[in-house]
Amino acid sequence: MNLGMPLPAVNERRSSKVTRYRPPPCSRILRPVAGADRFRADCGVPFERQITRGAVRHSVRASEYAQRLAALASKGEAFAVATVTKTEGSTLAKPGFKIVVSKEGGVVAGTLGGGCPEGPIVEVAKTAMRDGEPRVLRVHLVDSAAAIKGTLLTPKKDEIYVETNCGGTLEVFIEPMLPTERLVLIGAGGKDDIEEALVHLGKSLGFRVVVVDPAPALSEAPDELLETEDLNASSLKIGERDYVVVLTKGERDVEVLSALSKSKAKFVGLLASRQRLRKDFDDLRKSGVREDFLASLHAPIGLDIGAKTPFELALAILADVVATKYGMDFPHKPLEG
Repeated sequence: MNLGMPLPAVNERRSSKVTRYRPPPCSRILRPVAGADRFRADCGVPFERQITRGAVRHSVRASEYAQRLAALASKGEAFAVATVTKTEGSTLAKPGFKIVVSKEGGVVAGTLGGGCPEGPIVEVAKTAMRDGEPRVLRVHLVDSAAAIKGTLLTPKKDEIYVETNCGGTLEVFIEPMLPTERLVLIGAGGKDDIEEALVHLGKSLGFRVVVVDPAPALSEAPDELLETEDLNASSLKIGERDYVVVLTKGERDVEVLSALSKSKAKFVGLLASRQRLRKDFDDLRKSGVREDFLASLHAPIGLDIGAKTPFELALAILADVVATKYGMDFPHKPLEG
């Protein structure tokens, strides 16, 4: 495994029609040093899987690389790993070279060899983190004329042309590593058979199940339990990979939904009768909750599958959640009638 710290950011030259990437001057022509896993630029700057920033020299070992991955995962943040899987022609990168890209687009570990600018690959990695799809990217390291021609005449989303004198081609596998999707259940306290069933089914479907409940009575433990009435969407870090089911039974509906209206949850649903929902919506409007949030609210929650038992109702709720996860929209029962 060939690992290293990131090279300094590359310069970009832009025109109105095409973006071309130039590597730093010292990276233009590098020669392998015999007997060592390193390269030396013509300008005489050596590097052995390391870079120099000011007077500080950094290097990264396999154990440090693993620690970087673990640290990013423990924060619940998205990141991506871009790995060279194949090379053709003249390239400094070799199969196995890789970089780790943070959600902001920073290279936090690794190197792709130094001669190939990482900028365009980082941009593709950021796209992969947004849509969650891994991809194989072909990177053509060509001169200026070929870079412009390739970009303008043969545009393909999984092929990019980088302006450099290497003359080779890289195949790079980009794998987004996304936080586990969470199913957040907001309970009212006490025995709740639907909440119980949702914990079981949610875990079976691969969600990290979080229960926020002042007095839970669960036979199966969720992945995370917060015994509180106070919903702090900010401290919970509710975001675009979270699905929230509100089971507050009318006691704190408006308070909880008002807090969730300020979050970036992908899904918010409320289990309630239509009569209660009408009152909740009136109160939410009076409190200033945005109409777009009310329009996006899954209420009454759950797909209409004729469910009657608590387990069936939980199944209908999670069918609603899974449909949203995959971009499908099913009509809900209207509030009127």
